[in-house]
This record gives sequence, structure tokens and C-alpha cells, in this order.
Amino acid sequence: MKRIKNYTPHLCPLPQGARDHYFTKFDFKKFGTIGLFLFTILAAQTPPVAKKIPKADSLFGDVRVDNYFWLRDAADFAVIDYLKAENAYTEAVMKPTVKLQTKLYNEMRHRIKETDMSVPEKIDDYYYYTKTVKGKQYSIFCRKKGDLKAREEILIDENKLARGRSYFEISAYRISPRHDLLAYVVDTTGAEEYILYVKDLAGDSLYRETIAAIEGNVQWANDNRTVFYITLDPAWRPYRLYRHILNAPERKDDLLYQEDDERFFLGIGKTRSRKFLLMELESKITTEYRYLDADNPLDSFRVILPRSPEVQYFVEHNGDNFYFLTNDHAKNFRLVEAPVLQPGRDHWHELIPASDSVYLEGFDCFRNHLTVYERHQGLPHLRVIDLRTGEFYHAEFPEPVYSFWPARNPDFNTNLLRINYMSLVTPLSVFDYDLDKRTRELKKRTEVTGYKPDQYLTERVFATAGDGTRIPIALVYKRGLRKNSQNPLVLDGYGAYGGSSDPYFSSNRLSLLDRGFVYALAQIRGGGEMGRTWYEQGKLLNKKNTFTDFIACAEHLIKEGYTAADRLVIAGGSAGGLLIGSVVNLRPDLFKAAIADVPFVDVLNTMLDPTIPLTVTEYEEWGNPNIREDYDYIKSYAPYENVKAKNYPNLLVTAGLNDPRVGFWEPAKWTAKLRATKTDQNLLILKTNLAAGHGGVTGRFEYLKEIAFEYAFMFRVLGIKK
Repeated sequence: MKRIKNYTPHLCPLPQGARDHYFTKFDFKKFGTIGLFLFTILAAQTPPVAKKIPKADSLFGDVRVDNYFWLRDAADFAVIDYLKAENAYTEAVMKPTVKLQTKLYNEMRHRIKETDMSVPEKIDDYYYYTKTVKGKQYSIFCRKKGDLKAREEILIDENKLARGRSYFEISAYRISPRHDLLAYVVDTTGAEEYILYVKDLAGDSLYRETIAAIEGNVQWANDNRTVFYITLDPAWRPYRLYRHILNAPERKDDLLYQEDDERFFLGIGKTRSRKFLLMELESKITTEYRYLDADNPLDSFRVILPRSPEVQYFVEHNGDNFYFLTNDHAKNFRLVEAPVLQPGRDHWHELIPASDSVYLEGFDCFRNHLTVYERHQGLPHLRVIDLRTGEFYHAEFPEPVYSFWPARNPDFNTNLLRINYMSLVTPLSVFDYDLDKRTRELKKRTEVTGYKPDQYLTERVFATAGDGTRIPIALVYKRGLRKNSQNPLVLDGYGAYGGSSDPYFSSNRLSLLDRGFVYALAQIRGGGEMGRTWYEQGKLLNKKNTFTDFIACAEHLIKEGYTAADRLVIAGGSAGGLLIGSVVNLRPDLFKAAIADVPFVDVLNTMLDPTIPLTVTEYEEWGNPNIREDYDYIKSYAPYENVKAKNYPNLLVTAGLNDPRVGFWEPAKWTAKLRATKTDQNLLILKTNLAAGHGGVTGRFEYLKEIAFEYAFMFRVLGIKK
């Protein structure tokens, strides 16, 4: 093993059982020099941790020493060796579960209808759809002209494009206005840096011109030859908008706009009416839109409403009017309309006023209707406004607890709204809702082999937080399950960015429910389930409410007899991983195990580094630690800063080397510090995907292997053998 100068070892003993297992079971030949590296580490009772001089920082008179700062440098061979060694250790520890992982994988794959087709989407004279084929990992994009009996035309076969790659994702897929060209953007690393391709569909060939290092979106102008795309700054922030004209090699792409305020992300969209291109400039709390006539792509974008601090608005178009969903004098948002030529506030006409109890989350605009997506008492609702009469009504849904969201709905002139619907017991279902007749037609329900929904029950209960707030929890379990302390239970949570954690169906989850698990989804503050106030009560200087809400949910489920602390597993990813890291610091005694996927656990150090992607724009979510009050508050809950010498639950931590959202070093550093500090002998394993980013692997079957691995980890610590 290569020696590194300035190496200061930190004693970080592995659990004795893990060391013993490793020495007797590990195949060193398989891992070559990495095996030798890890053997040396284990023999010294020192896992692959601190190897360089710690980094010391001082702010507001507070000196912080980061022993694991060196793990940030992916260009350092020692860092990659460390991650590989951690992976090797994880594989060795989990080796006894390999057969179980295979069994779980086969269960989950068996439930999937491998050869399948999406509901066709009509755009002009074409029907577009995707299909999957048995044995293949990725989708095939197809269309038919005229009707569904016409000859099938394959536009893109992702399986061919992904061949030989460990990661492949198509982010945007845009048919040109004349339907003869296809623009699509591809990521092959998971770093969310894309390449734009344009395909001539008639000739089944790619244009020679490609554009690399762009953000994952693209839009067509109506001339069928002009495309708009966005590039990233060094901190991975979308900030420049360009115009590209096809087949004009002599013309340099035009830089149309550069957003210099680091809090704002730049986006590009198009109204459903196809009349305007929309440039969106958005921070966490402020928005601004600019518009361009899509028939005149060489013109300049014009501001619709200039940005105003902490005022958000979202825009659609119909005829002579713009429609705005805005929080201007409306915490839970209101809906207004104004003339395109006079969009200022003086010309607003209110369609839906502000409400303290109903949260307006979004809306779509069609020629004769507006469809508004509301949330009331934690449940989503659909309001339909008839633009011809001004009348409105609320659509009904078949279950008391459910989720729904609109599909793309590209046809502006339709009276049918396509929606996706599911619940904890109902698989993904696609409905066409007739906005005039108020009827719905089921177009497709995802087939789940062997699944019988009447064998499972779902319910909604409420925990009480320390301040008296009632916290919703959605539950699902197999019919006949009795409340007792022997039930294993998985408690899932997120609670950030105002995003709503709605109940969703998972065929993979059946592998838990059929083994007697209860699954619970905590709708904690920081999310948007109960309105904008719910979000604000779980962000900035109120962030700790998110963690104490989650603990209250766990305590409630134990008190009500659904499970016991030694049968309770918690899980969360990204900002939900911050949740997991915080609650295991606060109440490690309350959980048997925790799974933290790509967890945002090094909050203070990340938020103090503006060169890291997302940092500056995230000041409006977490606070700016360059301000003393924010610094003290973030430090008081940041998982990495608050690791203590005490017993922790069994922990599985995951990371992605190419992750631009949560640096791979955050989970790596957290794991290292836990090893050096915690006093228990419980499992602590880190699994880093060296060829993926924030979302993990691609491919519908490879993803199942990750789920099977996490389930096997849970089964191992809970003593479930099969």
C-alpha cells in the first residue's frame, strides 16, 4: 500500500464480528490491491478513514476541525481506493445475504410485466408511446401516424444507445413542430451534464451537430429549425440560455440571457398553446418569467412580471390572456388572469382567491378549461374551471387516500385531461377525465403479476408533535395483520422543499408486506402536504420541526402497537437522508436500523462552500451560515457535526460518485466519523456507486438489485431469514 505523507491515523475500530467475518470470508484475489489495502486497514483495526492533515476552519470564533475533509477529492487515488475498499467491505459483510438478495430480486422482477406499452399520446396526426420488451432494460420510443392500426415507427431504442454503458438516461425528448425531427438530451454518467442530439426521423440519421455540457432540457421554436438550450456554470447551476439554428454551421449560437444572481436557476419551456416560449428564472422563493413569440424565434424575450422578493408566480397562456398562479398577497397561492399586452398587477382579474385552508399547487390551461391542482387537509384535489361560463366543480376520486398528478397533456384543444392515479394499494392507473361530462375512463392500470389488492389494507393516522401539531401518517399492511410489538415496520420520510410525500404504490414493497411488514409514510413539516405554512414550519430556523415530527411519528406507531423500537427501520434519501442522519443523532435508541440514501448530512460544511452545486440557491431553504444565527442553528442539527460517542442503530449508507446534488464525500465522511466515534457493535456499511449519480443506477432491472440489497440489509438486522 502506498504511504501518504502527513498521514495521521484515527483509531476507528470496526465491529469485531465484522472483522472476523471479513478475515475468514473475504476473497482477496478478487479485489487485488484493493483487497490488500483493506486487509492492511482491518489488520490495524483502522477502517479506510482519515489519511491526510485535517482541515481547520474558524467562523464567529468557533473553530471546527474536519478530519475527513480529504475525502472530497475524487482525483486523489487514495479517495477512490478508500471508496472501493468500503464497497469491498460492504460486499463481504453482506455476502451471507446473496441468496436472499437473488430471491428478492427474482420476486420483484416476476411482478413486472416485462413486455408492455404506455398509453399512446396523440399530438396532431401522430400517436406517440413507449414500449418495453422482455429481457431488455430500457424503453423503446415509438409512434404511429393516423391511428393505432398504422405501421409502427421506432424513433429511439434506448437499449441500443445504452449498450456498453453502466449509466444511461434520456432527460428531454422533444418532437419538432412538423414531426420530422427529434431533439433529445442524454446523460451517460449520472452527473446531470447532458449532450444534445438531433435526429432526422425521415432519414433515420443523426445530425452531425451535437451540443455538449448542457442542462437536461431543450425546446423547439415553431419554425422547425431553431432550438433553445441552457448551459451550466462551474457550480452546476443552469444560468445561460442559447439559441441554436440547425444546418447553419457558419452561425455561432446566440447567447440570449445570462442569470448572474447565484440564487436563481434558469429554465426554458413552452406554453401548451404553442404560442410562446417561456424563460423561467426561479430561486426557492422568487420567480420571474420572460416570453418570446414562438413563431418569431429571432426576436428578444420580454419580461412578463419583473421579479419581486419572495413573490412567486407561474404562467400559462390562452388566447389574449396570461394566467398566473401566484403567492402575491396569498400564502397558499391564488389564480389570476391578465391581458398578454398588459400583464401587470393593475390588470389582474382574480379567478380563485387566497385561502387559509386550500393550497393551490399548480394548474394547466386548455382552450375551454383550466384544471387546478389543490391540496386540502393533506389530500390532493382537482378543480375544473369552464372558461366559457366561469363555472367550476371538483372532480371525485374512488379512494379516501390517494395520489394523482397530470400527465403531459400536450393537446391544447382537448376536453380530456389525462391523469396518473395511485394509492398504497392501487397500482399506477392512467385515466382520461372528460372535463365536460365529468366522467373518467381507465386507459391502463399497471399489471402486477400475482397481486390481489383486497389482501392489503391502508389507513391514515395522526401523531401529535411536541407543539401539539397533528402529523399525518399513511400506512399499508397485509390484511389480517395484528398490532403487536413483533411487527417489523419501515417508516419513510422526506420533509423538505415543500414537496409533498403522497402515498404511492410499489410492487417491490409487496416483498415486505407479504413478510409481515407494516409500511408507514410520515408527512412531516418541511413538505407541502398541509399547505404552504406546513412547509415554512419545517425550513430555515424551523427545520428541527421536521426531525421532531418524524420522531413523534415513530413514537406514535410504537405506542399504538404497530411495532416496537427493536423492529423499526427508518429510511430516507437526499434531504430525507438529512432527516435520517438527524434523528439517529437525536434518538438512536428508537430505531433498530436506518437506511440513508445519498444523504445530505454534511450540511454546515456544504452550505459554507459556494463552489458546490446548489449551495447559494439553497440559502433560502436551509439558511446562510455566513450569518451567525443561521450558522449556530445549522450546526446544532447537522448530522456530521453532531455525531457523538454513543450507540447508533444499524446503518446502511449509499452514495454516487458522480452525484452533483449531494457530493459523494458527504455520506463517506459521515460514515468515517461514525466509525471513529460510535460505541456500539452494530452494522455500519457504505455502498458507493462509482458509475452513477444522485438517482442511482439506470435500467429497470438493475434498479431492482439495489432495492433487493436494501431489503436484505433490513432482513439481516431484523433476523428475517427468508
